[in-house]
Amino acid sequence: MLHPVPRLKESPSQTAGPYVHIGMTPNFCDLPGVYAADMGSTMINGDVEGERITLNIRLIDGAGVPLSDGLIEIWQADASGSFVAPGSDSVPAFTGWGRQASNADGVTIFETIKPGRVAGPDGKPMAPHVSLWIVARGINIGLQTRLYFEDEAEANEGDFVLNKIMDKRRRQTLIARKEAGARYVLDIHLQGEKETVFFDI
Repeated sequence: MLHPVPRLKESPSQTAGPYVHIGMTPNFCDLPGVYAADMGSTMINGDVEGERITLNIRLIDGAGVPLSDGLIEIWQADASGSFVAPGSDSVPAFTGWGRQASNADGVTIFETIKPGRVAGPDGKPMAPHVSLWIVARGINIGLQTRLYFEDEAEANEGDFVLNKIMDKRRRQTLIARKEAGARYVLDIHLQGEKETVFFDI
């Protein structure tokens, strides 16, 4: 005989801060001995095909102040458009995943490679992009967004996800500008007039 199972209530979410750095990036916080290196701090572990790039992503709160206690995780394809997964054609020396805490200026820095194009839900290649997950004080549930590349304008025009954003001006909140030295810079505004587009996933 089956016993009735009571319906459980969902527990409330909590913010990630203010101690997110200590728990997820102890070496960044000068707390050695927990891990040899913070998980996700290195994405390239040897020879990897593709253009090496630096992503500078700055978190800005609703008052326009850089957020010094945030954390960003990124996930991306390798240069050929493969994600790291069992049985995939991805390169073992490239993790495809990174984690960085924001510094006093609200900046996280990722040394990675420019991702290749992957198929979208419509079967067409999406523009090269990086998926971002953001947590910080005051954020109850991690925020999901993407980073696209300014110098991939043609691919961006046909991207499945970017084209779902009806206001074309808002698409610009996801596009990182290219600077010297293969460096891409993106400001993420958590709220306000310049608020970045976030996805309900």
